[in-house]
Amino acid sequence: MSDTELDQMTAEDAGELDEDDRLKPEFVRAVLDAVEVGDVERARELVEPLHPADIADLFELTGHENRPRLAHALHDLVDADVFAEMNDYVREDLIDALEPQEVAELAAELDTDDAVAIIEDLDADDQREVLRAMEPDDRAAIEEALSYPEESAGRLMQRELIAVPEHWTVGDAIDYLRRNDDLTTDFWEIFVVDQRHKPIGTLQLSWLLRTPRGIAIADVMKREQTLIPVDMDQEEVALRFQKYALISAAVVDTSGRLVGMITVDDIVHIVQAEAGEDALLLSGAGDGDINEPIRSTVRTRLTWLLINLPTAMIAATIVGLFDERIAKFAVLAQLMGIVSGMGGNAGTQTLAVVVRAIATNQLTSSNTARMIFRELRIAASNGTALGLLVGAGAYVWFGNSSLAIVFGLALFINNIVAGLAGVLVPVTLDRMDVDPAVASSVFVTTCTDSLGFFTFLGLAALWGLGG
Repeated sequence: MSDTELDQMTAEDAGELDEDDRLKPEFVRAVLDAVEVGDVERARELVEPLHPADIADLFELTGHENRPRLAHALHDLVDADVFAEMNDYVREDLIDALEPQEVAELAAELDTDDAVAIIEDLDADDQREVLRAMEPDDRAAIEEALSYPEESAGRLMQRELIAVPEHWTVGDAIDYLRRNDDLTTDFWEIFVVDQRHKPIGTLQLSWLLRTPRGIAIADVMKREQTLIPVDMDQEEVALRFQKYALISAAVVDTSGRLVGMITVDDIVHIVQAEAGEDALLLSGAGDGDINEPIRSTVRTRLTWLLINLPTAMIAATIVGLFDERIAKFAVLAQLMGIVSGMGGNAGTQTLAVVVRAIATNQLTSSNTARMIFRELRIAASNGTALGLLVGAGAYVWFGNSSLAIVFGLALFINNIVAGLAGVLVPVTLDRMDVDPAVASSVFVTTCTDSLGFFTFLGLAALWGLGG
């Protein structure tokens, strides 16, 4: 694309965003072409109107090798807000190219939770250098956050909040908000604390604005509130926000003191991440991020495939026990894969439902038995329908009533096995404090494949097929 063509193309012409609010390919190409020919002003003119989240998307849509050049061209547009919106791998890619002082300056502009998200992914040596370059107050807040477990409320919370004592009046609170320019501007409610800085209630901004100045805060505040322990897992935090329809919530330390708050915009990111995490763990696909380095992706997937290799060997061993029978009656080899495959599909369905139920707290010890019987009924119904269907099909195709009965019965039994394994495996792992999404599929696959082959070939032997 020539310089003249670049000058003629406006951001509007490029389309910027499509109907789904995604950057259009033409717009991305226009920006990258401008950078490539050295027309930095043109690239900046195109990108400047974008929201920080869209600028972050632009970097994610740019190849790894071109990101540094794009960052250099747009250097002052790539601020802290853009870094906060970036994909983790893309952000790491750019952070690695910055000096510790530059990273420290970026982190200082962000809320604590966003700053922690940037710094926690750095190597230990780089973390120390960045923290040394920060102001003492900022460094202390980041170090405290990093002391909490990963994916905990302590890492997720922000320390910028509004807290007032219970003996103030509404007027005192309003004057306090107006006089202090250093207070955070992003909040929906005010936390009311006692003398020990323990939260005793909340005051919504709408109540504050509509209440006469002379009324005591203690008389209008809401005393019922949902408190988040600082070491609570972020997935559990998200469930509380969902269950109680929270906009923000106070985070307290082990002594019950107010140390931070979590807002619903942080929870949106957690819900999105957790929603896809279990599905990816079940498949062993790692983070499932297209920006993840190829070496890391290969290592993760290969590890999972190697873990699954013994299950395939077990199934092969079972098949080997019936080699002579299969050799004499070759049709068994054609049909046994259907039995194990259909059982695997049924097991995957049940497993997905149960893992989700555990993750969302729908499945607890009080309703586990009911869940088991429910899935058994479903498995029996599906197994009966599929068994009759494939049995009839086998009889029509092969004209062998014994084969049809064995085929249909084996499929029915393996569906029952799949239903039971799909419930019992994740529930058992959960009781053992093992993430059911990580290991369940290996055990369920082993059950459906191995028992599917054994049931079908065993029944064939009992019926005298191929004998």
